[in-house]
Order: sequence, then C-alpha cells, then structure tokens
Amino acid sequence: MTPTLAELYDVTEATWPPADCRQIGPVTLRDGAGGGKRVSAATAGADWSTASLAESEGAMMARGQTPLFMIRAGEEALDSALDARGYGIIDPVSLWLCPLGRLTDTPVPRVTAFAIWEPLAIMREIWARGGIGPDRVAVMERAAMPKTGLFGRTDDKAAGAGYCGLSGGTAMVHALEIQPEHRGKGLGKWMMRCAAFWAQAQGGSHMAVLCTQANAAANGLYASLGMEVVGQYHYRIKTKDTAP
Repeated sequence: MTPTLAELYDVTEATWPPADCRQIGPVTLRDGAGGGKRVSAATAGADWSTASLAESEGAMMARGQTPLFMIRAGEEALDSALDARGYGIIDPVSLWLCPLGRLTDTPVPRVTAFAIWEPLAIMREIWARGGIGPDRVAVMERAAMPKTGLFGRTDDKAAGAGYCGLSGGTAMVHALEIQPEHRGKGLGKWMMRCAAFWAQAQGGSHMAVLCTQANAAANGLYASLGMEVVGQYHYRIKTKDTAP
C-alpha cells in the first residue's frame, strides 16, 4: 500500500531524527544539535494558538535558536499566522516517492555502488566536502531503525556518499552527495538503485527522498528514475521583530 503523506512525514522524522524533542502545549520543539533545519524546526498540532506560538518562539530564542517552523500540507492557517508574526518562507521542499520496483529493475554494475554501515572514512570526507559535517553524520548515527550508508565509485575513484533509512516499509535517502568532478556521469542513479536493492532486502516497499525545490539537478535525477512528487513542505523563519 502506498504510504500517506502523514506517514511519510513520520518516516522523515524516524530516518533523520532530532537529538531531542519537547512539548510546549501543541507545539513540538526540536533540538537538532547542528543537524540542519529538518531536525531543528518546530511543528504545531491542529490545536495551536497564538499564545502557544508566542511561547514556543520565546523558548527557541531563549536557547539561542532563530525561531523556525515546518509547515506541512493542510497547515495554511498556521502558515498565515506565522507570516503575520514576521516569519518568511525559506527552503520549500518536494517529497518524491516511488515503489521500489521502479529502481530494482536494473542491476547495479559491479564496483559502482555499495550499501555499507558504518560509513567509511572516505564517505565522511566526501560528505564534509559537500558541507555535510559531523553534526549531520551524528543524525544518521542516532537513527534507531534499519539503515545503511551508500558509497559510490566511478572512473576507479571514490565519488559519492549517501545514507538511507527504512521505517514502516518506506526507505528514505538523505545526504546524497556526488563530488563535483564526478557529477553528470550517472552515479547518482546507481546509488539510488543501490539503496532500493538494500531496502528490498530489508522487506521495504517504497523509496522516498526529500529535495529542496531550488535544486534543479537533484530534482531532475529523481524524475528520471520514475519517482513522483507526492507532497511538499516549507519552513517559516523569523525575519522581523514585529508581531501582532
């Protein structure tokens, strides 16, 4: 059965988890420990109020964090309320999905892509060169579900690194990084297929990936693999001091 959008949000949280969460009424605050927006953004339940937004905003500022919320499908009222409080939109994200069978119909060529956990030192180096430092690797390490690293080679050289976790039958790829000098050679496709074969062996049924809408190259890669956009979300970040 195809996962719902709500289930895919849960897969995102499970495969790329924050270091800590706490509740302020209906608002969930996350401590990403330097792992990026996805693990640092607050989310609000349906019963949020102006007072709970203000209290959550104050709590984020008290710990030195610029107030940041994730806005998911159906949260138009929350989006408008944050806009009125001086929050701007940042990093709209598309959520791509497909059955694993679309990616496992072609074998991965030998010595091209590997599913490896723990990550090799060279994988950590590739991530670091692409701006995926130790704090984001720590997110992968604390994920408590079936997971693997992805290691890609082309032209007899180490060229790519990625990470994939599996939750509720859906595998989700994160931190897919191809070295600039090796881009455009098809390695990203083989690494995604490698992740799909790994997920299939774990009993998975679907592959998902998140991608900022501004990343044309990566979105083109996922479209070329037969994946489809099934949802979006964006962030609201505090950009003004005024609030109603």
